Formats: sequence, C-alpha cells, structure tokens
Amino acid sequence: MDSPAIKVEGLSKRYRIGARLRQRNFREALTDAALAPLRRLKSFGRSSHREEDSIWALRQVSFEVRQGEVLGIIGPNGAGKTTLLKLLSRITDPTEGRAVLNGRVGSLLEVGTGFHSELTGWENIYLSGAILGMRKAEIDARFDQIVAFSGIEPFIDTPVKRYSHGMRVRLGFAVAAHLEPEILLVDEVLAVGDAAFKRKSLGKMGELQKGGRTVIFVSHNMASIKNLCTSCIALDKGRIMASGDVADTVQRYLQAFEPVGDAGSGGGFSFEVPRPEPAPEAYITRVELLDEDRAVARRLETRACFRARIHFRSEVASGRFSLRLSLQTLDGAPLILYDMEQTGGFHLACDPGDHFADVVMPELPLAAGHYVIGAAISVPHIRLLHNAERTGEIEVSARDAYGTGSPLSSQRCFVAVEHFWQVPDDDEGLREMGYGPKGSAGPADR
Repeated sequence: MDSPAIKVEGLSKRYRIGARLRQRNFREALTDAALAPLRRLKSFGRSSHREEDSIWALRQVSFEVRQGEVLGIIGPNGAGKTTLLKLLSRITDPTEGRAVLNGRVGSLLEVGTGFHSELTGWENIYLSGAILGMRKAEIDARFDQIVAFSGIEPFIDTPVKRYSHGMRVRLGFAVAAHLEPEILLVDEVLAVGDAAFKRKSLGKMGELQKGGRTVIFVSHNMASIKNLCTSCIALDKGRIMASGDVADTVQRYLQAFEPVGDAGSGGGFSFEVPRPEPAPEAYITRVELLDEDRAVARRLETRACFRARIHFRSEVASGRFSLRLSLQTLDGAPLILYDMEQTGGFHLACDPGDHFADVVMPELPLAAGHYVIGAAISVPHIRLLHNAERTGEIEVSARDAYGTGSPLSSQRCFVAVEHFWQVPDDDEGLREMGYGPKGSAGPADR
C-alpha cells in the first residue's frame, strides 16, 4: 500500500507566555551573565517554567492525508490552524510528536511568506524555486505562467517592499501553485484577495488536486471547504474536535460554535467579543447594531438603514488600524463586506485605549432571514490582527421592500437591492417600471 503524502502523529506545540522583556543596559547584561550559574544551581531539578506560563497551541494532533486529497482545516480563531501549517512547513519545530511529508512542499501561510522585501518580484520567483530545489530551467518554463496568473506584470521588476497587500497575495499564491510542489499548504490569506482572483485561486487548487497534488486548505469559508475539499478536520483549542466527511464535520463545527451573540436574547443586537489570547496590538471588543436614536437596535428590516458600531481596543501608541465588517449566511458563505482598506484606503490613527467606528449603509440589502455578522481589525496593507468572523447572529425581519405586498424571504434569495425593469411601450420605446422602499426609516445622518 502506498505511504500517505502526509502523516502526523501526536503533533503538539507549546508556547511560553508572559510579560514582554524590556531592553537591558550593558551593566544589567553583565550582572545577569555573572549570576546565571548561581540561578541554574538554585533551580537544579526544577522545571524551567511553570505550566501556567505556557499555552499549548496544538495538542496531540494525529491524521493522515493520501496523495491527491484536499484536506480542509476549520476552527475558531486560536484553534491552532496556522500553527499546524507552520509545523508542517518546518517554519517552527514541534514540542512533541512528528509530521512526515513525502514530497516537495509549497506553502502560502502569510502574505509574502518567504519573499525577500529588497528583491524584485521576478527575483523572488527564482528564489522561491531554488528553495524548493528546482533548477533554473524548470523555473524558466513556468515563469510566464506565474506572472500572468498573478496579474502584476507591470510591477515584476519592482522590489516587493513596494507591493500592496493584494499584490503580495497574488504573487505569493501564483508562485506557490505554479512551481508544482507535491504538497501545497494554503492558509486563509486568500480571504484578502479580490473576488475574481479568489475564484481563480480556488480553481487552480482544484486543478492541482486533479493532477494528483495534495492540498491542505485552511479557511473560515464553509462554502469553499465544501466545494473544494475531500475530507475535513475541525480544531478547537489545539485539539481535533471532529474529522472525516466534509459536510458532517462542517455541520458539527457550526453546531459547536454558534455565534457569540444571539438575536433572540432580548437585549438587542449587541455582541461582546472574547479577548483573543495572546492579545495582539489591537482587537475587537464589541459589535453593535444601532437604531435611529443611536440606541442598540432590537429589530432589523430589509432595506432599512443599517448602522453598525465596531468597538476595539488598541494596546500601542500611535497605532494605524483598518476595520472591516462582514455579513454571511449561517454556513459561512460571504454575502457583504464593508472594508476600510477598499474605501479609499481609509484608516484610523489611535493611541492606547478603547475606540469605535461606525459603518453606515443607507439600505440593508438582505432578505428576511438569519445571518452571521463578523468584524476584523488589521494593520493596513500589512497584517490581520484579529478576525472575529462569527461575532453574532442577526435576524432580518420580513418587509414589503418593493411595495408589492410580497415580502422577500431568504428562502428565495439573500440579497434585495433597488432596481427597475424596462419593457416595450406602445410607441416602440422603453418604459421603466421602478421599485423601491416606501418611506424606509433608519438611523439619522445617512
């Protein structure tokens, strides 16, 4: 029987946590060095750190992936998904256990992972190929395909440090996919790409799988997991909580991790977000939906004015942050994204403390039904700090949005937008038949 492409046995990773060390002066460094032997003697026979000073990011994880399979990895933030991929990529070493990978590994774990910022795009393509053990002739044969797929040909001679966030994503995935590794590891980085590139990337992963390549795909998008993967693992607090059939694993995950807030709680649409551990330099603390008096809303209607307030905390001085708000179906399919970075490159400059920002949409374009709201904060064009992708569940109430006497339900569609029809008139012209809300009400200052 053929050996598996990936075999993981009891894989565990422990990180030490605690206060950050301040910079020491030269005299303090000399004193510490002189006293180090005495400290080691006093601590002889005792553990070098307390259990409460460490955290297990991954604990006793075991699984196998056969050649040609696409394994989906799902789980909440902090579940250990990215840690698992870093261990498989040999970026970090395990505390316990082992992982055996049979084949050349390509990975895309973070934006521009493996890129040298001072080198140009084309120089990084050859550098990445050399790291994978490919000869120059092999890279030459694929170079044009990589550049064409990435869509950044005008900037291929520009140093990567001048690339935008999206350009790094596109080049990084193009390199990882076209240098034809036997095993491809892909993290949630595709979530930051534009919709067209995202579809192209998912299609490319499907092609790799049909060509016998093995793919491990980490994503919060349950629709992509269902469409692409042949098996699935759900992680929680560093351990496997479910695995096997994709649909069954996704269902068990969604049932176990209902949104933090519940629209039926009676307290309105206000959702507290648990503090992530370890805490990044900024993180989401609460998301609220407000009514016209700026009080917490108790009811939402199709095509009514929509105002969401995102509360966050900054732990650093003069931080530059960008916010985004997402609306999804209950099974994780994305519907709407409000993103500061995509709205004229807008960002916030904040000192340490609690802050908030509102996102306002004149008309909520969702049909009646239940949806999941999420929020995220990032350093613009650099890195994602905190993604609370399932902050809470909201209910949009039925409303005769088009004035036809027939409220629109999510059983027919999810989105209700203003539109009009044109039909032939008697004089062979076109007559417009328009539809729109009849006196919609919502928060002030639209």
